[in-house]
Amino acid sequence: MIRIGILGDIGSGKSYVSKIFGYPVFNADEEVSKLYKKDKKIFFKLKKKLPKFIHKFPIEKNEISKAILSNKVNLKKIIKIIHIEIRKKMDIFLKKNKTKKIVILDIPLLLENKINKKTDILIFVKSKKKDILKRLRKRKNFNYLLLKKFRKLQLPLDYKMQSSHFIINNDFKDQTIKKYVKILKKKIIKDD
Repeated sequence: MIRIGILGDIGSGKSYVSKIFGYPVFNADEEVSKLYKKDKKIFFKLKKKLPKFIHKFPIEKNEISKAILSNKVNLKKIIKIIHIEIRKKMDIFLKKNKTKKIVILDIPLLLENKINKKTDILIFVKSKKKDILKRLRKRKNFNYLLLKKFRKLQLPLDYKMQSSHFIINNDFKDQTIKKYVKILKKKIIKDD
């Protein structure tokens, strides 16, 4: 099984690129959302650690946002609880897809949390800052302060780019991304 890790800035189009490959994708952000909506154990753990902010189940994103913005210790508390569960979900995903030729790991903190393996193929999705910001502003719950806090968790983008085997320049046009992905798939499968 070839593991491909998708790296890039918040809002650079990592999830879209991941889907275009056409292989099973582990999307950590989607898994976090599911935990907030469906996992009562997570609710109780977060409520215990953040009683001022977490009030009802399913957990609402704005409650999480308020907790994070109130002080930086809260973000660490949330991460400590959530990341353990996300690793478990990733392990289940990898076992379930062990016979697949390729799996895609769309995990924002892949390198930061040392989830990647030396044999993983890393692809960096590069986008212009102005394009990223334009896209992020269209998101329903966009909050610039939150974005800054999440960016602080990440390794420098230059480091991620240098650590990558391939770079996709995302101009947010379908045909460009599809062309890049098609070329990369050929290279990756040929090199295997």
